[in-house]
Amino acid sequence: MVFSDVVEVIKSLSTDEKLELQLLLQQYLREEHRDEMLANFESAQAEQQSGELTFSSDINALRQLIED
Repeated sequence: MVFSDVVEVIKSLSTDEKLELQLLLQQYLREEHRDEMLANFESAQAEQQSGELTFSSDINALRQLIED
């Protein structure tokens, strides 16, 4: 099924069904966002544990890190 077919099916739903679908989509998007944040956290945690992360409060050092 292609996206345009999905859109056409959604158009034919009742208002209550569309609202339920909207709630489900919002929930699915929140879950995906949480999964993405967890993956980013775990990746950063692994980088930190392997010593790949560099921390500094010196603005010039931070600029140099960005440029590298």
